Amino acid sequence: MSPSPSTDTTCDLCGGSDFELLSGRDRHGSPLRTGLCRGCGLVMHLPVPSEAEVAEYYATRYRQDYHGERQPSPRRVMRAWKNGERIHAQLKPWLKPGMSVFEIGAGIGCTVKVFETHGLDARGIEPNSDFNRYSRDRIHTRIDNTNLYDLADAGSPDLILLVHVIEHFSSPRRALTHIHSLLADDGLFYVECPNLTGPFATFARMFHYAHIYNFSHQTLIALARECGFEPVARLSDDSEPDIQLLFRKSEPVKAAATLAGHADEVRAAVRRHNMLSYHLRPDYLKRRLRKLGSYLAEALGAGRFVRRLLARLENG
Repeated sequence: MSPSPSTDTTCDLCGGSDFELLSGRDRHGSPLRTGLCRGCGLVMHLPVPSEAEVAEYYATRYRQDYHGERQPSPRRVMRAWKNGERIHAQLKPWLKPGMSVFEIGAGIGCTVKVFETHGLDARGIEPNSDFNRYSRDRIHTRIDNTNLYDLADAGSPDLILLVHVIEHFSSPRRALTHIHSLLADDGLFYVECPNLTGPFATFARMFHYAHIYNFSHQTLIALARECGFEPVARLSDDSEPDIQLLFRKSEPVKAAATLAGHADEVRAAVRRHNMLSYHLRPDYLKRRLRKLGSYLAEALGAGRFVRRLLARLENG
């Protein structure tokens, strides 16, 4: 077991300061200290970057660093649109005609537009200016180029979406508390992020600068409960690479104490595979084949898909 690193970091979930160093490198081999909270099992950067550092990074450099492009390619637009359709289909049992939907970190804007095309009052925010320009000019979404904490009022939406965003916050607790204040009473809150214990990658590829926090189902549910959200539906299981959870606005409850011993489970989960055993898993092989098929479809048809999509959206 690695010794506790010297850090002033406090766990955003349980408030503890007893950390074990899991890794000293990111997925590219560059220095990045990632720690495991021994009190609850939450995994995070050591130290956590400040709010100002995070805001500057996502406003100017994130899309280029993470996606390698400042304007979305047809393949990325096609992928984002289909992902938006998948999210809408998953949440359809809880959707009502005319309900208001708000996405935080809306990216290209495809998910917002998908919900709008299904008759919902959908809009959102995106801090990155490059993708926001494409969203506004080409997809014609109502997405403002702003930061979550500069948003004092979102119109009390009935549903807030946070898709692969919570792992990027300097303090997920602060973010969820602010989202709770924006959401309508009894409103719904959908969260999606990588599943650390899934696993979603080999150990050497798990950690990188953009993902400040790494969640298991248990740590994310506990944090949401503490911020005033009660679970409604668990739309993915422990073996899947992504966590997909639906919550309802409620009252905050203490939940971190329920995670005693979870750090041992997280440590075992992230270390349970070597390079060979990870890639030979039946689930991995099935998903990889599906992904290769989707990549081929994107390579062959993304340009035509996006041209038709933009023409349809342009014509209303």
